[in-house]
Amino acid sequence: MNENRNIFSIDGITGMLIATGLLIAILVGLSIWAINVQNTTATNFYDLKDAESIKMIGSKASDHIVDVK
Repeated sequence: MNENRNIFSIDGITGMLIATGLLIAILVGLSIWAINVQNTTATNFYDLKDAESIKMIGSKASDHIVDVK
């Protein structure tokens, strides 16, 4: 039998706390990144040039979008 058991080893509580802390840190980092991206895109306005000449098929949208900064 394995008599070399330790509750504070990497496989025990310590490992669980490290994994939980790492997952929470990743969650916080991605949440902050998402909020920053949303704030950036919310303040980045654009305008359409030649809106009447946009074709339904065969027209690239990037040719008609102009950033207003």
